[in-house]
Amino acid sequence: MVLSLAQPGASLPPPEDIPEEILRTEIITEARSPLDGQLLSPAEYAQLQEQLQNSSDMQTLPAQVREVIFLLQLRRGLRRFIPIIP
Repeated sequence: MVLSLAQPGASLPPPEDIPEEILRTEIITEARSPLDGQLLSPAEYAQLQEQLQNSSDMQTLPAQVREVIFLLQLRRGLRRFIPIIP
């Protein structure tokens, strides 16, 4: 009885929707900057991606910040075994 009430194809996407397989193979000719959202050409986008990857390798945290992060991670790990740690 329930099957007779079901609409065939009711769960399908609309016919004007572009399939994901086609969208994955499209070449993007305009890209947006991940920093401020402005439109970039493919060459500018590739250059920005390269700069972002290179700059992230060179960024390091100060020693005090790294020490605080380590201590917080240690405290979180110990809290699992010793729940009375504040």
